[in-house]
Amino acid sequence: MNYLELINKCLVELNYKQVNAFSELTKNDHKKLKNILNIINTDVCGFDRWNFLIRKKEVTLPANSGEIENTIDGRIEAVIADGVKFEYYQDFEAFFINSQPQNTYSLFNDKILFPVFNKDKTLEILYYTKNCAITSEGEEKLMLENEDDSSLIPEPYAEPILVYGACMRLKGNPEHVRFSYWYSMYKEALANLRSRISPSIDEAPSVRLFRR
Repeated sequence: MNYLELINKCLVELNYKQVNAFSELTKNDHKKLKNILNIINTDVCGFDRWNFLIRKKEVTLPANSGEIENTIDGRIEAVIADGVKFEYYQDFEAFFINSQPQNTYSLFNDKILFPVFNKDKTLEILYYTKNCAITSEGEEKLMLENEDDSSLIPEPYAEPILVYGACMRLKGNPEHVRFSYWYSMYKEALANLRSRISPSIDEAPSVRLFRR
């Protein structure tokens, strides 16, 4: 479901008039909905280690160099070199005096720090992308902007999470006649996403809910 379709679903839930084109979204509540949908989409994508956001990138660590530019667009999950997983070590200063533990890496400003090797190393970096949306051409991006953009949250979970969450947040009043319904549908969709999207049955489901 694309951005315009999500907005129209919200308008139906709110008993507002739907629009035929993205250019018609000019009213204050239209602008609020567009913003709220992005806030919820970003929040949900960012608060867990969702497997649908994990990506892999290969980079080369030059010989006799203990650092590379951090070109990872997201949160690093694992760094692997020669079949060995490097663990994150918070004390980046140790890398400047070569006193870090074996098979570790750290972060400093816009650099990723490593031990110094005497030959080039190919590194596999697994990370959770910071992008939360995708264009109709398949290009990932930070947020929903154009009418045919879609969330990276998989269907069928994206629609109820974003639509009911946006309606709930737009009204922001627990006394509203449909607030409890929106909240229960949002909560159920989020729980379903967490329990069914896990690649392994051994991953126990848990849900964290955000209300503002």
